[in-house]
Amino acid sequence: MSHGNQNKPFNDVIAHQQNIEGYPKTRGGRLPKPIKFIGYFLFGTFALLMLFGFIANILLN
Repeated sequence: MSHGNQNKPFNDVIAHQQNIEGYPKTRGGRLPKPIKFIGYFLFGTFALLMLFGFIANILLN
């Protein structure tokens, strides 16, 4: 599958929505950078806390 046709309309109805009605084109599922950084922070913190908890459980038992 070629990624060059990613913004090409599927049919005439989609082209009409994009051109006339202002229906947004897809951007490939990208998130804005601030939301992406918040996600990295939350999931990274969760992973580190799980790792520290696992290590503490082994050392303190």
